[in-house]
Amino acid sequence: MRCLACHRLSWSTFCQSCQQTLLKPNITKRTINRLEVYSFFKYQNIENLLLTKHTKQGFIIYRALSKLSFRLFIKNFMQNSIDKIYILGIDESVKNGYSHVALLTHEMRYKNVKVLHSKLMAKNHIKYAGKSLQFRLENPREFYYRGEKDIEVILVDDIITTGTTINEAKRVLEKNSVKTLFALTLADVKV
Repeated sequence: MRCLACHRLSWSTFCQSCQQTLLKPNITKRTINRLEVYSFFKYQNIENLLLTKHTKQGFIIYRALSKLSFRLFIKNFMQNSIDKIYILGIDESVKNGYSHVALLTHEMRYKNVKVLHSKLMAKNHIKYAGKSLQFRLENPREFYYRGEKDIEVILVDDIITTGTTINEAKRVLEKNSVKTLFALTLADVKV
């Protein structure tokens, strides 16, 4: 097998050299309506990888990226914690055979961590890519939640652009007695 970044021989999707240079997470923080949103990468640094999300190759790439970021994060975050925490992906809809958000949340399985798959779903599946903030505000996702109540969650999404999706998800969860601690995304478009 060859590294998908440099094409050298590698046992993993990305060789050790590329993992340390090109794909080392650099966490940034943004606050959206009093919710802290942490992103592992700048969108422009991994754009070509992110654009594969609805392809067969995207499955391999998203899984590798989630191991390099989400997996390491949750291990560090929960290392000395005895509290139970819930992980909730935003709209884990299956497209082209898999859900890219579900790949991210799946890597966050750990002791005292419960991943809630497909519990926060969108009724409106309109595409936001390349659309204005006004368009996004006029066409909400119309989320519905069908999970446990009175819990604390970490929200997970792949990309944050304007923050409207995360903000809408947080509002729906609040209406369902779910407290959002913070959100994690793979990449932030604005940093």
